[in-house]
Amino acid sequence: MTTSLQHTEAEQRRARLTGIALMCAAVLSFACLDATAKYLNGYMDTLQVVWARYTGAFILTLFIFNPVSRPGMMRTTRPFLQLARSAMLLGSTATNFLAFRYLQLDQALAILFSSPFMVAILAGPLLGEWIGWRRWVAILVGFAGVLLVTRPGIGDVHWAAFYSLASAVFYSLYIVSTRILSRTDTSDTTLFYSNLVGTVAMLPVLPFVWTMPDDPFIIFLMVAFGAFGSFGHYLLIVGHRLAPASVLAPFMYTQLLWATGFGYVVFGDVPNHWTLAGAAVVVASGLYLLHRERVRGTA
Repeated sequence: MTTSLQHTEAEQRRARLTGIALMCAAVLSFACLDATAKYLNGYMDTLQVVWARYTGAFILTLFIFNPVSRPGMMRTTRPFLQLARSAMLLGSTATNFLAFRYLQLDQALAILFSSPFMVAILAGPLLGEWIGWRRWVAILVGFAGVLLVTRPGIGDVHWAAFYSLASAVFYSLYIVSTRILSRTDTSDTTLFYSNLVGTVAMLPVLPFVWTMPDDPFIIFLMVAFGAFGSFGHYLLIVGHRLAPASVLAPFMYTQLLWATGFGYVVFGDVPNHWTLAGAAVVVASGLYLLHRERVRGTA
């Protein structure tokens, strides 16, 4: 009996660690998505950028996951939650891309990274995934690293920061609903609805903001844009099938490191010493959480 229990605990630890790895890969894909969004913002309206993100992802996934080859893919046990979750993702995407028009990548994402704290609060009452004091401390330390980056002050806050704050609220609800749906619906189904709802919702807006791109590189980015989003969210969905949302949420902080790097390489945004210090705190917090997962069963 003890051996069987230990085997089960070992499998759960492996699943959690795999979920963490998938989450880290997902946020790398999201960092590529965000850098592309900020770049495209300089060539077209932000709402057209949002349309490109969803339409590119929808067309791409149709070649891999579609209702013709997989007749049961659109079958969901919770259709209203699927639609609500997709709407939360669309709201988070739109407000985040609007923030990128005015803020640096690291500034916008640092505010967005308040969402793991919100997820930790919501995961208990909504998911029954209560976390211990060590994880709370690690989450708060990671968020303190984010505050080192932003150094919030009433007079220094750009009005576009409220876009990032709204994006964080939407994203937190999206993460929690993703975890709920992972218990009943397949990853393919959840990903399909995300792209479908976003594409359909943006179509009526497109005629009012459309600008024909004439640069082949811009067209290529619009296509790759959808791939980054689709791949990242697929990894995120699978990751939440393997590990609790409260465990995965803090590893979203690692996206700040990628965003800082892309901001420097692509846009020439030089990170200051506060950004570097905050990033170090974020990494330390994530590594501690990873350590806790590895020793959880033994403890």
